[in-house]
Amino acid sequence: MLEDELTVSTRERDGVAIIDLVGDVTTFAEEKINSAYREVTRRNAQHILLNFRQNDYINSAGIAILIGIVTEVNRHQQKLAVSGLSPHFQKIFRMVGLAQYAEIYADEEKALEGFRQ
Repeated sequence: MLEDELTVSTRERDGVAIIDLVGDVTTFAEEKINSAYREVTRRNAQHILLNFRQNDYINSAGIAILIGIVTEVNRHQQKLAVSGLSPHFQKIFRMVGLAQYAEIYADEEKALEGFRQ
């Protein structure tokens, strides 16, 4: 697998820091994802959305990276949500316990609604 199989970008919408993940989440994604998280945290983000649009693959190393993000989110008392996961990866997130720490939404719009509630 090549390092450039994941593109990570950040943006803000309705007071929510959105980290867009396009591509495969594997061991090569660690620095990109952690860097994006640090960037939004430096901007004092309290609500963070990991947007898995156009994501086809997350392996065990990718899950480990996301568990690390959940740990940091809890340490900084932020709120985390995820959107755009396929039904398969929604199930995996629930199985490994990530869904206990991050709400899972079908898409970005529903996630933004969830933060407003």
